Amino acid sequence: MKPDRKTHFIDELRAHYSEIIAAAHQAETASAQGAHALQSQARTKEDGKSAASEARLAVAHRQRRQQAVEELESLLAFSSRGLARFSRGSAVELGALFDVSVEGDDGPEERTLFMLPVGAGTELHGPSGDGFISVITPTSPVGRALRGARCGDTVEVVTQGKPREWTVVDIV
Repeated sequence: MKPDRKTHFIDELRAHYSEIIAAAHQAETASAQGAHALQSQARTKEDGKSAASEARLAVAHRQRRQQAVEELESLLAFSSRGLARFSRGSAVELGALFDVSVEGDDGPEERTLFMLPVGAGTELHGPSGDGFISVITPTSPVGRALRGARCGDTVEVVTQGKPREWTVVDIV
């Protein structure tokens, strides 16, 4: 996989964040307007509580939007520095796109992971819809365990309360 493939995934994650930001902004605006309408029409104590609840919801949507903006800015700053090239002999680090084999209940399962500064848990689709990758961050449990691993290295990661062996198969 070439750096242009990595760029595709970063662009897809950027679009994902843009969608989150737009949806949070829309929800924030609707909640703020709802709070204002409820407050202006409040006749009882319960009406006031409903208005306050709607106002808190607007604040939560604003915080979600602001967090997404910060994460998007972090992603853009990371990608603007250029994407590092990795090879089979490289260690898993920020910017690595790599394949792992995960020991599951039904045998090994192959996954492709992309270590980025933000976006942990996001699934992105490959160019032309061929497969998908999962984003991990250096601070996520999987990222902490795999950071520094090389092809052939196996680490144990506890996910969903179960320890599983993850083996690095390829790094690009």
